[in-house]
Amino acid sequence: MIAFLGDVEKYPCQFGHKIGDEVILDGERLIGRVCPDVLPNLLPKLIALRYAGPRYRDPLYYAPFWYAGTFKLDPSMKKYDGCGLRPRKESISEPPYHMANLLDPNAFKYPYPKERIVLKDVTAMCPDPRTAALFKLEAFDLSDNGYDVSFFRRQMVLLDKVLKKPGIRLDTLLNEFTEFEREDVYPPLNPVLLEVLAEELELMGYLEIRDGRAYVTEKGVKKLSDFKASIPREERTLLFGE
Repeated sequence: MIAFLGDVEKYPCQFGHKIGDEVILDGERLIGRVCPDVLPNLLPKLIALRYAGPRYRDPLYYAPFWYAGTFKLDPSMKKYDGCGLRPRKESISEPPYHMANLLDPNAFKYPYPKERIVLKDVTAMCPDPRTAALFKLEAFDLSDNGYDVSFFRRQMVLLDKVLKKPGIRLDTLLNEFTEFEREDVYPPLNPVLLEVLAEELELMGYLEIRDGRAYVTEKGVKKLSDFKASIPREERTLLFGE
């Protein structure tokens, strides 16, 4: 939770949320305290982030009007724009707790922003506008619980294969697996699935792909080492030959 946009002096949060509160979806559980009234706004974006990771954007992120500033009505301009509007070349500052303050603070600014920053962060808001608790959502690691366990293990094995052959071409990585490892272990590896798993590793900073060649990052080395230390020796031998 990153902010209260409402007046918490007059309308304190009944659930007792505080700035800095965290809740984590690990693939099978929500870990942490979260007000149930927030869940209808929070869960759809949590699920979207679970699949798209840091690639996910709110659909309104793509809207152009955030960068057009505000306007005044001017019928004389209708012959130009079709609506009769004239740009207002100034930003408008509203008093605290005005409804406009529920918008992204970068929206409708003048001078116009030099980069696309409105709704770049994924957020969800408490439905009570009096307090308007604001939550920021981030994909910060791979999901490794629930049915994601199998896919996560495949990713750790991919990291190990690359670590043993730094700079290996991604399109030849399947050749490092035996037929049994490719076809009989779930999920069965094929070129598209390998590409998807490698992309997630790259998004989380565990793998770097340059000119089609793969390299394990320092962060990836630690992730792999921690995983190996967390599983029984028999499984470590089966997965990594160690």
